[in-house]
Amino acid sequence: MLKVFGMMSGARNLCSKAGSRLQGKVAVVTASTDGIGYAIAERLGQEGAKVVVSSRKDANVAKAVDQLTKAGLDVTGIKCHVANSTDRKALFEKAIEKYGGIDILVSNAAVNPEVGNVLDTSETAWDKIFEVNVKCSYLLAKEVLPFIRQRKGGSIIFVSSIAGFQPFSLLGAYSVSKTALFGLTKAASQDLASENIRVNCIAPGIVKTKFAAALHESDAAKETALAQIPMGRFGDPKDISGVCAFLVSDDASFITGETIVASGGMPSRL
Repeated sequence: MLKVFGMMSGARNLCSKAGSRLQGKVAVVTASTDGIGYAIAERLGQEGAKVVVSSRKDANVAKAVDQLTKAGLDVTGIKCHVANSTDRKALFEKAIEKYGGIDILVSNAAVNPEVGNVLDTSETAWDKIFEVNVKCSYLLAKEVLPFIRQRKGGSIIFVSSIAGFQPFSLLGAYSVSKTALFGLTKAASQDLASENIRVNCIAPGIVKTKFAAALHESDAAKETALAQIPMGRFGDPKDISGVCAFLVSDDASFITGETIVASGGMPSRL
C-alpha cells in the first residue's frame, strides 16, 4: 500500500513539474482570442506563463481574458491589429507594464482575403497577405527583440501552415506566404542562436477553426480534405498548442531554426 501511495505521489509531482515548466515566463500571443491562438494562450498559461492575448476587436479580447482568468490563468489583453505600428508598440508596452518583461512571442496572425490559384491572385490581395502574414511577423519579431534580449534568452514562434510545404490550390498566395515564414525562421534563428534566443515555426495541418471552416464544414469539402489526412481526422487547436508549449519550454532548449509539422500525417516536404 505504501509503495502504491509512493508511486501515486511521484506521479503527482511529475505532473506538477510538467505543468509548471513555463513558470516565471511572460508570453505575448497575437490573434489569440479564438482558434489556434486562443488554445496556445490557454496552454502556455496552464504551464505557468503569464500571457498577453490580443486581436483586432476589443470585445473579443475582453471575452478571451474573462474566460482565461476564470480558468485561473494569469492573463491580460489588448486590442492589436498587427499591421498597425502603434498597436504593436502598445502590445509590448502592455506586457512590460503588467508583467515586467517578455520571454516568448508567438506570431499567429494571418489573413486570406481572396480564394484562388496563386497566379490568379489580385495584386491588392497579394500585398495584403504578405503584409500581414510575412511582414508583420518580421516586424513583431524585430520589435520584441530588445525586450527578449533583456531576459538573456527566450523564444519566438511563427505559426505557418502545412500549405507552406504543399500549397492548397485555392489558397495560392496564402500558401506562398506561409512558405516565406520557413525562410524567416531559418534566417532569424541563425542570427540569434548565440544569444540564447530560439526561433522556431509550427506548420499546422487542417485544424477545425473558423479560419479553416471552408475546408471542414461542407460535406463535400470535408470528404476531400479528410482523404488527404492519414490519421483520418481534422486537428484540434489543442493539438497545436501542445507543440507550441514544448517549443518554448526548456524541453526544446537545443532546438532552433526548425519547423514542426502537426498535420495528422499529411505530406510535408517542399
